[in-house]
Amino acid sequence: MKLFIGLDVSSTNLDACFLTSESTILLETSVSNDLTGACEIRELTLDYIKQFAFSRVVIGMEATGQYSSLPALFFHEDEALRSHGVETTVENPRNIHRFMKVFTEDKNDRLDAFHIADYLRLERFNTSPIKEEQYIALQSLTRTRFNLIQDMTRTKQHFLNILYMKCNVLQRELKSDNGSTSVFSATIIELFTTDYTLDEIGYMPLEQLIGILQEKGRGRFREPKNLAERLQKAVRSSYRLSKTVQDSIDSVLASQVRIIRTYQEEIKALDKAVVDILEVIPESKSLLSIPGIGPVYTAGILAEVGQIGRFASQAKLAKYAGLYWPKNQSGHFEKESTPLSKQGNRYLRYYLIEATNSVKRRLPEYSEYYEKKFQEVPKYQHKRALALTARKFVRLVDKLLRDHQLYTPPRRSIEHS
Repeated sequence: MKLFIGLDVSSTNLDACFLTSESTILLETSVSNDLTGACEIRELTLDYIKQFAFSRVVIGMEATGQYSSLPALFFHEDEALRSHGVETTVENPRNIHRFMKVFTEDKNDRLDAFHIADYLRLERFNTSPIKEEQYIALQSLTRTRFNLIQDMTRTKQHFLNILYMKCNVLQRELKSDNGSTSVFSATIIELFTTDYTLDEIGYMPLEQLIGILQEKGRGRFREPKNLAERLQKAVRSSYRLSKTVQDSIDSVLASQVRIIRTYQEEIKALDKAVVDILEVIPESKSLLSIPGIGPVYTAGILAEVGQIGRFASQAKLAKYAGLYWPKNQSGHFEKESTPLSKQGNRYLRYYLIEATNSVKRRLPEYSEYYEKKFQEVPKYQHKRALALTARKFVRLVDKLLRDHQLYTPPRRSIEHS
């Protein structure tokens, strides 16, 4: 006989159902979602093991972010439970919700715990090893970094919108200057938000503006004269605003600049903490050996993947990241064009795609594959090609992590180098 313990986890409670493989409910209870409550579940589990001598005991719950991660780690690492071979698994909520809908439309915490236990009883699940502590620590850093990047991107977009009000031609002129600098260059930001008015920039002697650019840019501009001319052209071509509106825009721009710089400083601090943790994770060496993938992308991938043994194959890993295309087939009909699923782990998908974008600039194998996929369709070329290339990259990540290998370039790449 086997025992399956379904836990419905919320921020405050652990609702538990103890269900045998013969569909007998031994107990339904609710405890607090804290150390005291988890210890109660543990003691009940140990008592039933002594009473019935189960051949298998599984504790399972849905993945509910931080709410489930703490109890899952507790049950997985508890020595008393481990000594009796108790398994702990965290399941995809979609699978359990589909299972529940087959039997009832009612929903409450007690029923949810029962359906989780009943789902486990069918033993159609793959026991998901719980991530070790170093991966959880890494995940807190990489997910925070991800959110800071998203926030900074939104702030930069707002900055651009406001800057357009001040000098609506500036961004267009800088783009036409062969990308020598951008509106987010420290020199451009300082020039347009703190030091000078638009009229001062637009009508000062050209040589004086060139000197200012060289001084603030520390001589890094390749063609300072051309840049100065474009800046003055942008200022002279832009709309003029009243002093009241101009002052308010300057205040907002200054505020946005301070926020962007704060984000940049915090992201740098997180990057340093990420590097420190990577030093104690041996698998990081495998990913760091790939040209173009640095500590940040390595950390982001490892934090979400954890132990590669959690996934039966590279296909399972890709599906977990949402990098797969569900088939749409009925009878003799099969849809040719299917959209990317995107139902998986958005953090892992983000870091895989960002890493792929970097790797394809360094490895011919990936750049050629990207170009091939880019040319296949007339619409959404970049997004589609990058997603497909990322799917190819998943196979490399899986292989290196599973075999504990360092990256070795293909023979053709070596011959061409």
